[in-house]
Amino acid sequence: MEPYSRHGKLVRDRIPQIIQEDGAEPITYTAGREEYRGRLRDKLSEEVAEFLEADEDSAPEELADVLEVVRALAAVLGVDADQLEKIREAKAGERGGFADRIVWTGNR
Repeated sequence: MEPYSRHGKLVRDRIPQIIQEDGAEPITYTAGREEYRGRLRDKLSEEVAEFLEADEDSAPEELADVLEVVRALAAVLGVDADQLEKIREAKAGERGGFADRIVWTGNR
């Protein structure tokens, strides 16, 4: 597999080990910086789609997968979890969150 091939997919760090423990030999490589960023974006789309299709029982696990990818993307941008939370809090302070369930339908 060529380093910038669009084949394969980004997997969690322990997946190759788990595959080996199951008796298979995984074929892997380490993505370069730019490929990694692109694959994280692809992974975010994949995980969001899985969350949207999940039932209520599996939704929390799928949402945790989304959060894992979001944290990895933040790290790529040089933002740690604490900084990301501060950014979220500032934005919520300025514009609010979503707890009030407000739906905007336009202006008069």
